[in-house]
Amino acid sequence: MTRISDAGCARGDRIAPTYAKASLISRSGRRISALLAFGAGLLGAEAAPAEPLRIIAFGDSLTAGYQLPADAAFPAALERRLRKDGYDAKVVNAGVSGETTGQGAGRIAYGLREGGDLLILELGANDGLRGLDPKRTRANLEKIIAACDEKGIRVLLAGMVSVANYGEETKREFDAIFPALAAERGLPLYPFFLEGVLGVDGMTLPDGLHPSRAGVERIVEGIAPVVENTLDAIRAGKSGGAAR
Repeated sequence: MTRISDAGCARGDRIAPTYAKASLISRSGRRISALLAFGAGLLGAEAAPAEPLRIIAFGDSLTAGYQLPADAAFPAALERRLRKDGYDAKVVNAGVSGETTGQGAGRIAYGLREGGDLLILELGANDGLRGLDPKRTRANLEKIIAACDEKGIRVLLAGMVSVANYGEETKREFDAIFPALAAERGLPLYPFFLEGVLGVDGMTLPDGLHPSRAGVERIVEGIAPVVENTLDAIRAGKSGGAAR
């Protein structure tokens, strides 16, 4: 005859391994669930779309799109070209008509408030037209470049040439600013923003200075390869590759 205490021990011997096995299965299930959740999180992170490259077109009326609809201005036309060429980029219109380099230097902090990847620096035309001291023009451009450096934003210089109204020496000094800055700072340069536009029939508005819709498209055609090469270098840097 089996005593109650012995029966209890016998049942306990049978229950204990069963309970231990169930607990092991439960813990294993929890570990598997945790691993599956972690893996799903990784997959979700990899699937998250990358932010578009942010380009700030920082300039005067030539950038702002003087007397043109917004979709015909330089920033909008450049964005269309970049997207057509496979670049996921947003081009912000930060052009202010009539602006000098000094005024641009004064508002650069505001222009960079939301950050960016690339700033196309198109300023200087009004300095040249007004006969401002080229040394001041260069100093202002250097302030803008320095502000971008602090934010980790690459600068592409859109060069300008001056009129000869204020003497050949002033013109030579002004025209040398952009290539010199590009060489000294290691910046990409588009030598003359109005290349193929200024003085060409149909490429400017009746004032002979500001680009027409066709003129803007001509500017984009010329500058786009420089912009795209710069974006390639920026993307290579972000991915850990060597920037060109």
